[in-house]
Amino acid sequence: MKKLILAAFVLSQTLVVFAQKAAPENWFNLDLKKDKVPGVSTERAYNELLKDKKSTPVIVAVIDGGTEVDHEDLAPVIWVNQGEIPNNNIDDDKNGYIDDVNGWNFIGGKTEDVNDDNLELTRVYKQLSEKYNGSTAKTGAEYDEYLKVKADFEKRKKRSQSNLALYTELIKSVDGVIKSIGTENPTADQLKAFTPANPMEKQVVTIATKNKIPLGAIKTQLNGAIGHFSSELNVHLNEDLDSRKLVGDNYNDVTEKYYGNNHYEGPSGDHGTHVAGIIAGVRNNNKGMKGVADNVKIMVVRVVPNGDERDKDIANGIRYAVDNGAKVINMSFGKSYSPNKTAVDEAVKYAVSKDVLLVHAAGNDGRNTDTTNNFPRDTYANNSGTASTWMEIGASSWKKGKTVTANFSNYGVQNVDVFAPGVDIYSTTPDSKYASFNGTSMAAPVTAGVAALLRSYYPTLTATQVKEILMQSAVKVKGKVFLPGTAKRKVKMAELCQTGAIINAYEAVKMADKMVSSK
Repeated sequence: MKKLILAAFVLSQTLVVFAQKAAPENWFNLDLKKDKVPGVSTERAYNELLKDKKSTPVIVAVIDGGTEVDHEDLAPVIWVNQGEIPNNNIDDDKNGYIDDVNGWNFIGGKTEDVNDDNLELTRVYKQLSEKYNGSTAKTGAEYDEYLKVKADFEKRKKRSQSNLALYTELIKSVDGVIKSIGTENPTADQLKAFTPANPMEKQVVTIATKNKIPLGAIKTQLNGAIGHFSSELNVHLNEDLDSRKLVGDNYNDVTEKYYGNNHYEGPSGDHGTHVAGIIAGVRNNNKGMKGVADNVKIMVVRVVPNGDERDKDIANGIRYAVDNGAKVINMSFGKSYSPNKTAVDEAVKYAVSKDVLLVHAAGNDGRNTDTTNNFPRDTYANNSGTASTWMEIGASSWKKGKTVTANFSNYGVQNVDVFAPGVDIYSTTPDSKYASFNGTSMAAPVTAGVAALLRSYYPTLTATQVKEILMQSAVKVKGKVFLPGTAKRKVKMAELCQTGAIINAYEAVKMADKMVSSK
C-alpha cells in the first residue's frame, strides 16, 4: 500500500501537532558541503562532473498507483512504446497488451478501474477464517498462522476504531472552542482568556497556544485523521469488499498475464505522479521542480490501489517492465502479508537475470524490518536466496545531525541498504500541479533517479555494479541519530541500515567514472 504520513498527528491517545520550518527548495538535490543541506548532491554532480559528458536514455518503470502522463513536467519524459499505434484497439507489437503506448494498468477492467481495495491482511484473514471457523481441525502450521492473522486483524481493527472515536471527540472539542471564541484564528490573548469546558478543550487550547497554530488548521488535520481511520475501517479492513471483480481476470490463476487496460493514471494518480517527478521531472524547463535524472523515460505500470497491492499484479508488473526495456524499476509500496510470494519471487529473479535494478521503499511504520515483514522483499521464500540487484531504501530528512533520520522510516541493518531524502519532497501531482509529500515512497525514487543517472551516463555498468557503487559511495552519517519511531533514543546510523549512509549522486558519479575508466 502506498502510505503517506499523517505528519501532524501521532496515532496515540495524545494529540501532538508539530510546527515545522519549510524545507529548502530543491533540497533533495542539494549538497551538504556546498548548500549545508544533506541532499544527494545531484546539482553538484551535473555542474562539476557531468557537464561535458553524453548520456543515453534509460527506461525507468514506476510500478505504482498510476501516473499523469500529460503533466507539464513529465510529458516529455514519458516512455512511448514505438511498436504500438495509439488508440487503434490492436495489439500492434503483439506483446499481449492492446494500446499499451505508455505502459499498462493491471488493476483495470473493461469499463472501470480499481480504486479502493482492502489490505492483504484482511484478505488472508477472510480466507482462513472461512476455513477454520467451526472447523474441528485445530492443529497444524496453517491453523497457527490463522491464529496469528486473526490476532493481527482484530488488533488493527480495534486500534482504528479507538483512534476514530478519539479524533471524532477531539474535533468536537475544537468546534466547541471555535464557537465559544468566535473565530478559527484567535489571537494569543483570546486563547489565554478562554476557559475550557473540559480536558479535551484544554488540550486543544494548549496545542494552539504552544505551536501558534490556528484552530482551523488543527481542525483540518483532524479531519484528515478521521478520513484516514474511516477509510481503514470501511475499505482496508472491510472483509466484504471485493473490488477484484472489476478487473475480470481469473484471480486464482497467478500465471495469468494478459488482463487490465491502458488507463495509466487510474482514479487517483497522486502518488505515482509524485514518484515519477522525483525520478525524472524535467530539469531545464523552469517549471515546478527538478527530478534527479536528466535522460530518462518513465514507463507507467499501475498495480497499487487505495489498499494493498496484490502479488499477482506485482509479479506481472515487474515482468511487463522488464520485457519492455526497463533497466530500473521503482516500487514505492509495501504490505505485511504476501500469500503468493513465490510468484513475485519468480518475477524478481527474472528481472535480476535481465540486468534490471529493483528499488523498493522500506515502509513508513517506524519499525525494524529485520524482525517484521514488509513485502515484497529481496529474500526469496524459504530463505532460498536473495535478489542481487535489489535495493531497500529508508528515508532521511533535510535536517542535519540527529534529526537526519525520518521518524516514520522503517529501518534494519540487514534488510535496509541505505537511506535517501524522503521528508518534504516537492514534486509533481495530477493536473500539472505540485506538492510536498513524505515517505520512504519518496526516498526510493530519489535512489532510482541516481541509479538511472548512472546507467544513462555509464551504460556499460551492470545493475549489480550500479548497486555496488550506490552503496559504497553513499555518505556515512557521523555521530548518533534518532531511532525512527521514537524521536528520543539515539543510535548510530550503522545500526539502521547496511551502509550507515545516505545516497550521494556526486560521489556515485566519481566512483562510476573511475570504475569505467579502469576497464
